[in-house]
Amino acid sequence: MSSEIQLNREIQELRGFIKKLLQDLDILNRSMEVARAHFGERDADARIADEISRATSVKIPQDAREHTPADKLFLEVLKEVVEEEKALY
Repeated sequence: MSSEIQLNREIQELRGFIKKLLQDLDILNRSMEVARAHFGERDADARIADEISRATSVKIPQDAREHTPADKLFLEVLKEVVEEEKALY
């Protein structure tokens, strides 16, 4: 039962996060700029999280131990998209 509650909580968090992205399209553009700027750097996740948190309404803790599933997913997808962009060029 507790895993079902946890899953529901994570889905609700992702839902809220997706709504925030759809309500403010600048978040995506700025997040991609930040991810590109820090791609491949040491501690890239912490740097990306910090800069996105300072520049947008999305707040991601710098410390990876404090990342929620939505935080982790967002950072992973940002890095994947940048990696795919770099592979194209």
